[in-house]
Amino acid sequence: MRALSALFALLLALSPVAAAAQGFSALARILPEQSSLRDVGEGAELRLSLSQGVPYRVFTLDEPRRVVLDFQEVDWTGFNAKGFLNSTKVSDIRFGGYVPGWSRLVLELSEPMQVASVALDIDPVTANAALALTLKVADEDDFAAMAGAPYDPRLDLPPANEFEAKPVKDPDAPLLVMIDPGHGGLDPGAEVEEGLAEKDLMLEFAYDLGERLVRSGRFEVLLTREGDYFVSLERRIAMAHQQGADIFVSLHADAVTEGMAHGTVVYTLSKSASDVASAKLAERHDRADLLSGIDLSSADDVVTDVLLDLARQETHPRSMAMAQSVIEALMEQGSKVNRRPLRSAGFSVLKSADIPSILIEVGFMSSPEDLAKLKDPAWRTNASQAIVRGLSNWREADAARRALVRQ
Repeated sequence: MRALSALFALLLALSPVAAAAQGFSALARILPEQSSLRDVGEGAELRLSLSQGVPYRVFTLDEPRRVVLDFQEVDWTGFNAKGFLNSTKVSDIRFGGYVPGWSRLVLELSEPMQVASVALDIDPVTANAALALTLKVADEDDFAAMAGAPYDPRLDLPPANEFEAKPVKDPDAPLLVMIDPGHGGLDPGAEVEEGLAEKDLMLEFAYDLGERLVRSGRFEVLLTREGDYFVSLERRIAMAHQQGADIFVSLHADAVTEGMAHGTVVYTLSKSASDVASAKLAERHDRADLLSGIDLSSADDVVTDVLLDLARQETHPRSMAMAQSVIEALMEQGSKVNRRPLRSAGFSVLKSADIPSILIEVGFMSSPEDLAKLKDPAWRTNASQAIVRGLSNWREADAARRALVRQ
């Protein structure tokens, strides 16, 4: 999942200088002092200064309107989005790792605009590169017609027929758990003043949990991401299918102001959220994919939705039992859980029809008490051990139930 070849097909025809500069491959650094974003007439101009040239592509997306730039690859250290945002035409900026080896910058537009010109110039003496992108006002219909990401196998999902069916497994073999550390790359998740981000805490927690699951002898483990890069919700689900996962566990530690302010909560999928706070939390999770270029809200047509519901008739009770088993283990271990620890919402990452899936809000970074625990290695160890025990207990009970069904 990590390897991406250093090809240069993404260099745009609009950038002849960059196309002639093949051969560079080391990580490029952003030079923030020499970069700018400003309004120019009715349009806008973006200038990014880099320590060297890199392959890139640029395109627009609709709903919401965005300009997206992908690079291979940029280190964004020192780049401050809030200080950089000096344009009335751009309402928000996101940046960071997208997939291993690639970075993404997203400009959310206040009004429809099209790319008027783009070029990457490289200084022959310093090797520094300057990318200049100009935007011009566009008609809404024209913008919508031209919006869309060009398909590239290094950055996007392969077609569905390239995924192999789940192999038939020995019932006594270790179960394959796909652990999904929430957020990553240009989507940091919740952040606190100390500079801590949800994406970093959950990746660390995922590695610890994965190691304990493997050591139990009952599970094998894969991660949807192994570093600080973005993975779309759709890709996370597809990876679980591609690898033949038996269980999907998504890990989060959000910041919320509505209702459930502290304690661990375990979620299962539901079309209607169990409460308002859960609904808003699901909206925020899915918002990350809107900013990066994917919207799953209309992914299912009526026929497909019915078929998925039929498939979930078996999977959903197994997911509910798994969630309950994890909650019980956490409570037995002495970990603090929310007063309503089992909830449901329409999280896109839980929409796999044939893989039991849960989303664990390990704690809430908006709660000082939870944040202190999330930063405490001893507490994280305790929580990981409880989750392992909960999954182990569920596995035994699930195998027994399925054996009775077969009889």
